Amino acid sequence: MAASKIPHLANDQGVEKIFIGVKEFQCMGARTPFDHPHVYLDMGADDQILCPYCSTLFVHDKRLSADESDPKGAVVELDNETAA
Repeated sequence: MAASKIPHLANDQGVEKIFIGVKEFQCMGARTPFDHPHVYLDMGADDQILCPYCSTLFVHDKRLSADESDPKGAVVELDNETAA
């Protein structure tokens, strides 16, 4: 089991690109009930990745912390849920 939680990200605003402070995360499309299957994405050595479901481009920005995004609000707090 991983030592840290994998962040979930949502694109409720429908923007083309979201800057994030992590390279590993789960994209959920938008928040429930408009979400898509939660897909694990890992940028590896790259600085960006495209979600295969919703086509959101996620770009790593090392100035952001793990719980920040630009635009704001893309990091989802999963209350009472267990990340897979």
